[in-house]
Amino acid sequence: MKETPSRRLTLPKSCKLRHRSLVEPLFSGGKGVYDFPLRIVWRPLGDEELTASFRDHIPDRIGALQMMITVPKKKRRHAVDRVLMRRRIREAFRLHRGDLCEAVSRSKDIRTLSMAIIYQSNENLPFSKIEKSMIHLLSKISRRLFEPKGDAAPTVAEVNNSYSVPQEPKP
Repeated sequence: MKETPSRRLTLPKSCKLRHRSLVEPLFSGGKGVYDFPLRIVWRPLGDEELTASFRDHIPDRIGALQMMITVPKKKRRHAVDRVLMRRRIREAFRLHRGDLCEAVSRSKDIRTLSMAIIYQSNENLPFSKIEKSMIHLLSKISRRLFEPKGDAAPTVAEVNNSYSVPQEPKP
């Protein structure tokens, strides 16, 4: 049996969205996706946009995928509940961010993808529910970013694969 190469599943500091100049435009002009109990507001940034967000230079630790987690005090009154839900969300993100992170790293147009994950439920939900929601939302974002649109011109490979010689009808 062949073993697959293991991928590090750590969540480095470069994945934390912590610069105000990136957070404010995220909430004012970002796109959103929702799947109970999570809502993700996301915004892709190119090199020019990222450079314009800072005065002097781009800080060193800005990764391809950056996120922040918010659990509103209005939804979860006790700090222990907010911390518990933040940990569950962070763990689900850490385990399932790999494909989206690789796609953003390979993209020529996107330098970094900023995301804010917002917890929407009034009660503590189990990790399995949060994990399902996270998988669904990350795949939804990936589809919106990287799948070709219906009105876009097809690539050469798509044209070559779909071409077929018309056949005459049989009598």
